[in-house]
Amino acid sequence: MSEKFSKFIQVLKKDGFLRTAKKTYKYCMANYINKINIIKRIEFIIKKKSIQEDIEKAFSNNEYDRIIVWRGSFGWNVSLFQRPQHIARCLSNEKCLIFYEVTRMTDKTKFIDKYKNNLYLVNYEIKAFEKMLWYKLQEQKKKKYLQIYSTCWDVSDTVLKKYVNNGFTLLYEYIDDLNPVLAGTKDLPTNVKNIHEYVCKNPENVLVVTSADKLYNDITQKRKSNQNVILSTNGVEYEHFANASGKLPDDIEFKQIIEDKKPIIGYYGALASWFDYDLLKYIAEKRKDINIVLLGIKYDDSFDESKIDKYKNIHYLGAKNYNKLPEYAHFFDVCIIPFKINEITLSTNPIKVFEYMALGKPIITTAMPECKKYKSVFVADKKEEFIQFIDKAIRLNKTTDNEYFEILRNEAMENTWESKAKSILQLMISTEN
Repeated sequence: MSEKFSKFIQVLKKDGFLRTAKKTYKYCMANYINKINIIKRIEFIIKKKSIQEDIEKAFSNNEYDRIIVWRGSFGWNVSLFQRPQHIARCLSNEKCLIFYEVTRMTDKTKFIDKYKNNLYLVNYEIKAFEKMLWYKLQEQKKKKYLQIYSTCWDVSDTVLKKYVNNGFTLLYEYIDDLNPVLAGTKDLPTNVKNIHEYVCKNPENVLVVTSADKLYNDITQKRKSNQNVILSTNGVEYEHFANASGKLPDDIEFKQIIEDKKPIIGYYGALASWFDYDLLKYIAEKRKDINIVLLGIKYDDSFDESKIDKYKNIHYLGAKNYNKLPEYAHFFDVCIIPFKINEITLSTNPIKVFEYMALGKPIITTAMPECKKYKSVFVADKKEEFIQFIDKAIRLNKTTDNEYFEILRNEAMENTWESKAKSILQLMISTEN
C-alpha cells in the first residue's frame, strides 16, 4: 500500500489535483470497482458459450509450435507502441501463439479479441474468464512460456509462481535499470525485487533477454553464468518510419514552426528526470537560428520545473500517437537524444535511435554507452561538442553524402524488431531440444 501511495504522490506532483483525480478514478474503476462489476459478470455468464468458443478457436489452427502468455500492465492500445507490442507481433509470425494481457484503463477488449493470426488480446478483469483460459492452457501439451518484463511493476511473484509451478518456463526481459524513478515510487516495488531475485537464483530454469550490455553483465555476474541469457537490444519497425509519407500533420503550431524556415532539431519520447534540460537550454541560447521541437509525455514534474518552455525557440507539442510520429519526424533536420548520464541511462538502449535511423535523419546523443555502438550516431561528450555536431548534421542534410545515409539505413535494417524476435525465438528453441 505504501508503494501505491508513493506513486499517487508522484502523479499528483506531475499532473495536479484535477488530472490526478481523473486518473485515480479510472484506476479504481479498472482495478477495484470493475472487478466486482455485476453488469460485466452477467455479460460473461450470458456470453460464456461464445467466449469459450473464442478461446477454443485460438488454439484450433495448430499453426504454432509454442505458447507465450504475456502478463503486465503496459497494455496494447497505448500511444507508446514499443518493445512489448513489437516483440509479440513478430513472435506471432514465428509460430508462437501469444496471449497478451491488456490494461483495463486503455484497451477495449472485454474478454478475448483476435488481433491477428496467433496473437490474442486478453482481459483478466473477470476472474471467471481468467480461469476459463487457464484451464485451456493447462490442457495444451506444447511448450508454454510466461513472459514478463523487469519493468512490469504490477506483476506479482505469486502470479509468477502459479505459472512456473504448472509447467511454464519463465521468459524474463531485463530491459531497464531497476530504479524506483522508473516506477514512479520512492522505493523499488517489493514484487519487482522478489521476481528479480528469483531470476538471479534460477539460471537453469529462467530464460533472460537483456536489452543493454550493462544489464547483460549484471545478470551474468549475479548468476555467475551466461547460461540462458542473451543480449537482444531494442529495434525498429523499419517500414513504418522509412516510408513516412511527408504529409504535413494537421497541427497549426507545427506548421508555423516549419514556415519559420529554420533548421528543426527534434526529439520525441519521455520528458523525465533523466532528460538533460540544461543542455537544451544551452543549445537554445547559443543557437537562436534553430528551432527545437519536443514531442512526448511528461513522465514526471521535471519538465515543468525546468521552465524550458519559456525559451522562444523550444517548442513542446505534447504526446503524439505512434502512428503519427513519422509524420512529424519527417520534417526534422536533426534527431537528438539529450539524456543525462546516470544509472538509468547507462543501461538504456533507446528505441528511438533505431527509429531515427530508419527515418534517415542525422542523430546526435549524449555519451550513453549503448549509442556508442553505432557508426551513424554522433555521440557528444560535452555540450560544446553537441552544438558542433548539430552544425555538422545540418550540413549533412544539405549535401548528398550517400555514405552516411547508407550507414543509417544499414544500421536500421540490422536492428529490425523481426531480427530481435528471432534471437528470442532461438533462445527458446535452444532449451526445447
